[in-house]
Amino acid sequence: MKPIFFAALAASALSLAGCGEKLAGDKPLNVVSGHIVMGATPDRPAVGYFRVQGGPRDVQLVAVTSDLAQRVEMHETVRENDMTTMKPLLSADVPAKGELVFKQGGKHLMIWNINGAAVRAGKLPMAFVFTNNNNERILFDLPIKPAEGAAAVGGMDHGAMDHGAEKAPVDAAKK
Repeated sequence: MKPIFFAALAASALSLAGCGEKLAGDKPLNVVSGHIVMGATPDRPAVGYFRVQGGPRDVQLVAVTSDLAQRVEMHETVRENDMTTMKPLLSADVPAKGELVFKQGGKHLMIWNINGAAVRAGKLPMAFVFTNNNNERILFDLPIKPAEGAAAVGGMDHGAMDHGAEKAPVDAAKK
């Protein structure tokens, strides 16, 4: 009787382990799509759009970086006093099992001086930094598209705007 009991116990343990795998199999936090539109002229920044699929917990996107660009900033287009302006973002919420979308007319990336090799390759390797697991980084190559004139950046002159650089937080380690 004991061998049957241990066999049943082992079978139960295996079936419970299978349940745990299903729970762990929830969709993870992930960058699932996106692209970059080059500026209309070489002195204009490129604009980046993408979609992040939320994982099992709420997190925040706190930075997007690239070794092949001089500078990358997160911005949001807002309408205030009948004027459309752009404000820098320090973070953006990614809801659990939801999504964060950076799109034309809303949240977007501003990308200055993309390396010519990346432009020729047609993609820019980027790191998306989140507030989970010790600032988890997700690497994702954003395809690069040529400029479509002023419409590519929503008709706004991003190069001439004050992007709030003087308002950026001071690094406590540099004080």
